[in-house]
Amino acid sequence: MTRTLLCFGDSNTYGTPPMVSLTEPHRRLDRATRWTGVCARDLGPDWEVVAEGLPGRTAQFDDPVTGPHMNGAAGLRIALESHGPVDVLAIMLGTNDTKACYAVPPRQIAAGIAGLVAIALSAEMQARHGGFRVLLIAPPPVEETGCLRAIFWGGRERSLALAPVLRDLAAVNGTGFLDAGQHMTVSPVDGVHFDEAGHAALGRAVAGAVRGLVA
Repeated sequence: MTRTLLCFGDSNTYGTPPMVSLTEPHRRLDRATRWTGVCARDLGPDWEVVAEGLPGRTAQFDDPVTGPHMNGAAGLRIALESHGPVDVLAIMLGTNDTKACYAVPPRQIAAGIAGLVAIALSAEMQARHGGFRVLLIAPPPVEETGCLRAIFWGGRERSLALAPVLRDLAAVNGTGFLDAGQHMTVSPVDGVHFDEAGHAALGRAVAGAVRGLVA
């Protein structure tokens, strides 16, 4: 029987490579390089890994530039109703919530993620999929550098404090937890996105965490 891992996230789940310029052409790492692809290889043929990554997605905010569809709450409902049955849902969001345009403290970022967890654990969604586990992934802290420096001004401090809060959130809700920053770091090129080595390390770490959830 094939199991399904649904990965819900932002540009780092989508596979956006480190950016040198804000005006560079749209790019995406290939399927095998992205952490979701690495995770799929590590889990093996008994798993289907679905990547639901949207560049710019937040846990709770309508983006003032690109629009309200960046708010993850509606997106998560759509994803959970588009795929299934799901055995494990991995949520990795919070990076974009540390942007200067929101300037909210870590606990408010965690509150948005708590809303996503509530959607996932709701009786409606759990019944739809016959029950599934949630893996909450704290994204690695951002660096304020490169072409994204102004956009993420103040984000370093906010993101450094996020993992401990999300660990507590996971414990309260009985979900799995993975601190991505303990396994890899963001690229020094733009301080937000992952290079190939980062994707590889995260993919292996997520596969291990998933196995631990369903063992």
